[in-house]
Parts: sequence; C-alpha cells; structure tokens
Amino acid sequence: MTLLLSVSGSFLVLAVLAKLAQRLGARRQGQMLASLSAFIAHDASPSFTTDAEGEIGYQNRAATDRFGARGGQTLARALGELFANPGSVLARLQSKAVALGAAREDVVTRRGHMRIAVHRIDGGGFLWRLEDMAERAVGGRGGETLSLPMLTVSKTGTILFMNEALRRLVGERMRTLDRIFTDLPIRSGEEQEITTTEGPMRCMVAQIEGAGGRDEIYLMPVAPGRPGTHDPASFESLPVALMRLAIDGRAVDVNRAARGLLGQIAPGTRLCDLFEGLGRPVEDWVADAVAGRTERRPEVLRARRGDREVFLQVTLARVIEEGRTGLIAVLSDATQLKTLEGQFVQSQKMQAIGQLAGGVAHDFNNLLTAISGHCDLLMLRHDKGDPDYTDLDQISQNANRAASLVGQLLAFSRKQTLKPRVIDLRDTLSDLTHLLNRLVGEKVVLTLIHDDNLSTIRADKRQLEQVIMNLVVNARDAMPGGGEIRIETENLRLIEDLKRDRAAVPKGDYVVVKVTDEGTGIPPDKLGKIFEPFFTTKKPGEGTGLGLSTAYGIVKQTGGYIFCDSVLGSGTAFTLFLPAHDRPAEVETDAPAGPALELPAVEESAPSRVLLVEDEAPVRAFASRALKLRGYTVFEAENAEEALRILDDESLVFDVFVTDVIMPGMDGPTWVAEALKRRPDTAVVFVSGYAEDVFREGRPPMPKSVFLPKPFSLSELTATVQNQISRHGKRKAGAMSAGHASASGGSAPDSSQARLS
Repeated sequence: MTLLLSVSGSFLVLAVLAKLAQRLGARRQGQMLASLSAFIAHDASPSFTTDAEGEIGYQNRAATDRFGARGGQTLARALGELFANPGSVLARLQSKAVALGAAREDVVTRRGHMRIAVHRIDGGGFLWRLEDMAERAVGGRGGETLSLPMLTVSKTGTILFMNEALRRLVGERMRTLDRIFTDLPIRSGEEQEITTTEGPMRCMVAQIEGAGGRDEIYLMPVAPGRPGTHDPASFESLPVALMRLAIDGRAVDVNRAARGLLGQIAPGTRLCDLFEGLGRPVEDWVADAVAGRTERRPEVLRARRGDREVFLQVTLARVIEEGRTGLIAVLSDATQLKTLEGQFVQSQKMQAIGQLAGGVAHDFNNLLTAISGHCDLLMLRHDKGDPDYTDLDQISQNANRAASLVGQLLAFSRKQTLKPRVIDLRDTLSDLTHLLNRLVGEKVVLTLIHDDNLSTIRADKRQLEQVIMNLVVNARDAMPGGGEIRIETENLRLIEDLKRDRAAVPKGDYVVVKVTDEGTGIPPDKLGKIFEPFFTTKKPGEGTGLGLSTAYGIVKQTGGYIFCDSVLGSGTAFTLFLPAHDRPAEVETDAPAGPALELPAVEESAPSRVLLVEDEAPVRAFASRALKLRGYTVFEAENAEEALRILDDESLVFDVFVTDVIMPGMDGPTWVAEALKRRPDTAVVFVSGYAEDVFREGRPPMPKSVFLPKPFSLSELTATVQNQISRHGKRKAGAMSAGHASASGGSAPDSSQARLS
C-alpha cells in the first residue's frame, strides 16, 4: 500500500511539473509573438504569422488594409486573389524555411511583381512578408503613372498587370484578354473594340514585345460617336514608334518615338523616300496593305538617313479614321538584328569561298605537281645547250608562278602549311626594308617607326613578309604621284574586348602594325569588300584581287586581326593586331639546301624500298619514275586499302612510306597509323596539296614522319626521301626479300620483274 502511494505521488509531481513547463513555454511564446507583432505592426508591407498548417494568427495593419481581416483563414486563401495556385508557392517556401531558416521568391501577380519572404520563428510558426516590386519603367515612368490605359500580358494571354487608367476604364482587374477585347487576336496598329463599364468602346491598339515573354499593350480610346477620331496628345506620347499614312503612302502624322528613329519628317513625305531595301516598289507594298493583302507581315527596311545606318522592322495595317481608309505603320528598331544577320551572312560567304578556294588549290597543286615533275624528267635528258631546254625551262618557271598563285588561294582559305616561330618584328621589317624600297620606287618615301620595347610575336616570317609587301604595294599603287608610306609598330594592351567591323578582338596583349598611305582612299561602298577574293579597285590587268584576301588569310591563320580605315581622297590605313609573346625571338637557321639532282648508280645489293600511295595517277607516275631514277625500288598503290593489302605480305620490308594525305576512302594518316602497328620502324613522308587538321601547327601527326607540300620538284621529293632513310636507318639486310616490283605493275630499275597479287 505504501508503494502504491509512493508511485502515485511521483506521477502527480511529474504532471504538475509538465503543466508548469507548458505554461512557461506558452508564456514565452506569447511574449515572443507580442514582441514580433509590435515589430511588424507599422511595416508598410503586408505581413502575416501562420502556424505549420498555414493558418493566419496575426496580420499587421498593411495586410488588413489590403486583404481585410483574415484571422482563422489560411494564407493560401488570402493570396488566391493575387495569383493562381498560391498553395504550391507557399508550401515550397515553407519547406525551404524549415531547412534554412528563411526563404524568398519573386512571383508575377495580377498587380505586377511581388516578393514573398518567410522566416521560421520559435514554436513552429512562420512570419510572412509581401513586398510589391516596381514595374519595369516605360518611357521613363512607371506604368501606374501613365495616363494612357495599358496592360502587360503573357504569351498565353494572361493579364499580368493593368495600370490604374485601364482599371478605371474597364471597372475591375481582368485575368484574360477576352474579358477586355471583343475581337481577338490583338492587331497592333489597328482600332479594336473593348468592353468598358459604359459599354463597348473603340481604341487604337499598340503592342510592344517585351523581355521574358511579357508584351505591353497600350490603348488609345476613340471618342464615342466619332469612329476613327484620335487624341493627338496620346498619339504623340505613345512609347511606340507610329506613323499615320494616307492610302497613297504619304506621311500624315509621325509621333515622337518614330521621329527618334527617322529624324524630322515633313508632312506629305512619301514612304519610298524614307525607306529602301524592300526589293519591290514601295507603292505596290502600300497598295497591298490598303487592300488587306499583306496580313500585317513585317518588312525589314533601311532608313534613308545620312548621319547613321538604321534598319527598321515596319508593319503596315489598315485602319478607318473619320470614315476614311488609312494606314498605320508600326516601327521597331532592327539595326542590331540586321548587323548580326550581316555578320552571319558574311561568315557563311567567306567560309564557302574559302572551301572553294581550298578545294581548287588542292586540285591545281596535283596538276602542277604532275606538270612540273614531268618537266623535270624531260630536262634531265636535255643539256642546257639543247634548243628544247629553253622551252622546258619556260614551262618550269610558269609552273612555279602558277604554284605561287595557288599558294595565295591556300592563304586566303587558311589551309596552307605555316612554320610559325617567335620573331622580333623590328628585325623582320629591317631585313625587308631593302626589298620594300625597291618596290615603292623613287617617288614614294618609306618610313619605319618602331616601339623601342616591342614584344615578340609567333608567326611564319615568310608569310608575314608577304602580308607587309602586299600592303606596301597597294599603298604605292594608290599614290601614282608619290607620297609617304608609314609602317609603325607598337605594343597595345586591351583591357576589354575591342569590337569593330563585325569582329571582336579579345582583351590581352598585342603587337600592332599600321601601314598608312596618303593615296586616293577607298570608297565607303567598297570598303567592306576589300578582303574578298578577286575583288579589286584596280583596272583590268593591273591586279588579281588576291593580295588583300591573302593577307587576311595569313593574319587570321596566325591568330591575329586586320582592319582597314580609309578616307576618300586622304589615304588609307591598315591595322594588324598580332598576339604578343613574352619569349625571346628564335634564331633563324637556314635549312640545308637539297642535294643537286644527280643520278647515282643503282645499289645492286640492297636498294631501299619505297611504298608510294597516291590516288592521282599522273602524280603517282612522276613520283615513281623520280624515285626509281634515284635508285629506289618502288611499290605503287592508288589508295590506302591497296597499300594495306601489300603490307599483308610480311616478307616485304619497306624503308619509307610516301603517301598522299587526302584520298578517297581511308586517308593517309589513318592507314599509316594502322601500318605502323605492324611496322613501327618505317619512316613516313606525307604529301598533300594542303595540310588538314591532322597537321596541327605544321607538325607531322606521328613520329618519324615529315610533310612535303605539293607541288614539289623531282629533287625535293628525292632529297626528302633520302633524308628520311638516312635519319631513321636502313632496314636490316636479313629482312630483305628478293624481287623488285610495283603494286601497279611498274618495274624496278633492274631487269627482274614480279607482280604482286
């Protein structure tokens, strides 16, 4: 009995303690809520406290003024008048507040933008604060301050905002456009009927596309009983460019925004005098708009303004004013869009011309290789005293001139093989001065001005010299009466991207080269075409039109930029931006001259073996004969697949592979990589009309390989092959197999012949 009394007493004590703790907790929470209520009571933004289930416990004065007394209701119900489905937004924010202590989110309501913030408070409650955000400024003023009725609408037709002028007109806040407009869709620039508190009303409508899929719609009411009458003050201040036109296309009225785009326009000015670039008579376009055939299709036109280039998107719409048919032109600035379009078109055009030039040059190099190669073979059989030798020498020289022209095409298409190294431009230009002085003649003074601390650059010295010579020759030709050509160099650091002439030079350190003349200048309408191939301002027969396009290609392939500034009658300046390097200039070492063309006796014991792979039959025939005359045993293949079939015979060991890079089917680097898995010690000579991406920065794609560009001469081919064999060693004599043959049926230099299956 005593034990039971003791246990009962203990439970009683615990119950009393729990009750006291509950009262203390409730008192502390009540004190905290009282302090919080006092803190937010005079906040200008509506604020609420809720429990975990969202039921409102307290709301400040601002919340009561806007939403009324909401005690005992949920916050989601109170906010249902502002935007659709507030429950999901509140639940998402409350979950974040539970995890992080606070959260906030911006939402679009029927009154505009609102920021909802929530903070977790002790005891499991939440403090909510609603902050109105200003609407996007329109014409320098907020939408609420605009006396003209306007609204903001989403792409789906939901009304996001209505200003006070429109709310007074229609009587209440509307959610969708069909509650206001009796005839949808919206037709910008036309009169449409709207529903108001006093009945139907006609309004002039202007729609402006905004950011984020939000369009602004402005309404200019027409006085009752006078359809088509407009308010001149409202038309003038409307923040969208509008023109009123007669049915013959003459301007009747132009508002302030349109004058900002077009400049001052006299009444009665014809539309064809304001715009150009339609592609058909403007009068026909106006007639179609009056007849309703254009269906408000916009046209991008160029405004006839002398001070600057402006492109406008123009939409014509038919309207009825004072019982007469007229037109409304809605104008939008499309200059930036047109500039981007021009950049894209120019890029596509230059890329297409570059691909064409590269392809043509590649094919011509194959032809020139065969022509000059067989000419070399003929010259071997004629002494210099032979009458035919002079003719053959002329063929060879003209083939070399053609090869130089093809090299210019490759430079423009940026597919030539460069040999870049770090150079000092001061030394390069000093070495070039003697030749430049001979080029410009006695009437022209050549002046060089260098930065004393000029940085080095990484470029192909010979190609860069070609660029400078092209620019100097053009400057000389622009000054038939003489003058001064200045070549200036300086260091330049760009702290931000330099944008000009549809190009952007990235920020960084550059070496700038400027070539300036005092010549006739370049007309503005031709300035944008000077870097296009075959375009020239010279008379027929005086230029090929490849000089500047070659310079453009070389500079771009070097990683630089070239720009032109010209004033007609005053002169022209070409400016090159070349990336600067902080490394010292490399010492140039002259490449060893190739051996003189001699025909040594064929090695009877172990002549070196060459696998020649070339898809062009004339080139393959010349190369095979040249190598055989040098004493090599040559196996021929017209494609990579045939070459790999030859290598299936393991008894055949080769000292060097000579292969074209670009061939139908498998290309040169691909089949060589496969062949070297089985024959890793074989040297390789790649030949091509131009170097593809497999030769990055002019380096061969694999070890023990060199690149020989086409067109090549007999001595260049044989010297390159001999150098590869000498550098990488001859195959072991024991690995040789008997018999000399050609895969295409050709014979080796000795009398024995064997055909491969």
